[in-house]
Amino acid sequence: MAKTPVLTPRSDDFPRWYQDLVNKAELADNGPVRGTMVIRPYGYGLWERMQAEMDVRIKETGAQNAYFPLLIPQSYLTREADHVEGFAPELAVVTHGGGKELEEPAVVRPTSEMIINDYFSKWVQSYRDLPLLINQWANVVRWELRPRLFLRTTEFLWQEGHTAHATYEDARDFAAHIHRDVYEDFMANVLAMDVVPGRKTVKERFAGAVNTLTLEGMMGDGKALQMATSHELGQNFAKAFNTSYLSKDGTQELVWQTSWGSTTRMIGALVMMHGDDNGLRVPPRLAQIQAVVLAIKGDEAVLAKVREIGDRLKSAGIRVHVDDRTDTPFGRRAVDWELKGVPVRIEVGPRDLENGTAMLARRIPGGKEPVAIESLVQLLPTVLEADQALLLTQSRARRESCTTDVTTIEEAVEVAATGWARMPWAKLGPEGESALGEHGVTVRCLVSEDGSVPDSDDAPGTLAVLARAY
Repeated sequence: MAKTPVLTPRSDDFPRWYQDLVNKAELADNGPVRGTMVIRPYGYGLWERMQAEMDVRIKETGAQNAYFPLLIPQSYLTREADHVEGFAPELAVVTHGGGKELEEPAVVRPTSEMIINDYFSKWVQSYRDLPLLINQWANVVRWELRPRLFLRTTEFLWQEGHTAHATYEDARDFAAHIHRDVYEDFMANVLAMDVVPGRKTVKERFAGAVNTLTLEGMMGDGKALQMATSHELGQNFAKAFNTSYLSKDGTQELVWQTSWGSTTRMIGALVMMHGDDNGLRVPPRLAQIQAVVLAIKGDEAVLAKVREIGDRLKSAGIRVHVDDRTDTPFGRRAVDWELKGVPVRIEVGPRDLENGTAMLARRIPGGKEPVAIESLVQLLPTVLEADQALLLTQSRARRESCTTDVTTIEEAVEVAATGWARMPWAKLGPEGESALGEHGVTVRCLVSEDGSVPDSDDAPGTLAVLARAY
């Protein structure tokens, strides 16, 4: 009898495969209000690891964590016209509280530029107060009409950074620093995700920004996902909130600002970029469980050995879990850990014990082989690092093989059915961008021919990266 697949094959129905995996790997469930989600412990564990890794990088820039209110007076949103226009369709508004109608409605934050700038205007008085570098880990609400777990939800978790600087150059350089040394470094070296750093077009940039830097990843179906963004806000919000400082020369000057953020959308990206027909494949540096040690049978000697192996691996600094639930069939447990994408399984049964070996199953490249139990502590760090590197190599190879240079809009639309297209921006331009939009294809970012980020939209040799996107 043929084995019934646990997941819908990706090639049959990619969206259904994604939903199956999120559900069966116990990452999240739909919340009771349409568009909300309940993040289950295994999914939240991934987010906690992402937070920990990113928080270190953010603090290395000099930024400090703070917290700002969830509710924002509605009047704040009228202070920066482009910003409010960009977010108006997504706002959730509170009109009643404590059984009474509020004197002024409160908006549930879709982002915190407004509330944070109100306080920046109070905290910044002198050039000595600059730069002011603040980050917060929080939730935000943007009313989503077409929700999908992790990718687009009405409420999601994120970090948002906000900074104020004395000069345009300082703000510009800090936005680029976050883009490159926090986000890109984290995604390549922890998430093992190949991402394309670039500049958003005027049409695609953040509401209220003068420039938006982005990182775009190619998912397993060839579509793009915006992974994180870093914005130069210029002086737009400084003018709206009169955020100024006394310069060394004794003159009042407006600050220059940035904002930047990344979200739980990265968990969805993890699924779609690294997942396969058997489930998740979690990069070892990210994994909350890097190795699971499974007892095949409930033999006392076997149980003692798997616990001993677990203790030794833990002492060696490996994040390990001992699965000694021998009242649950071994096959079911093995499939569950494969679904969850744990990088390494170490399987031990009575016969293995006799031979002094364990079966080592590697989730990322696949395959099993017997290894000496005494060699596990020395072997596993090398295996984990090799598998971390392999995931990045695979994601980069997919993106490169599925990216095609084109010269016409028609070619771009055809290529975007299964991958990405690249086209000279000077040839496409804003008119071509609008024409592509009619076919559901967007300019994901602008890049230089050498892969760097162009200094401006009209820099010579600038290429537009074109794709369908989530």
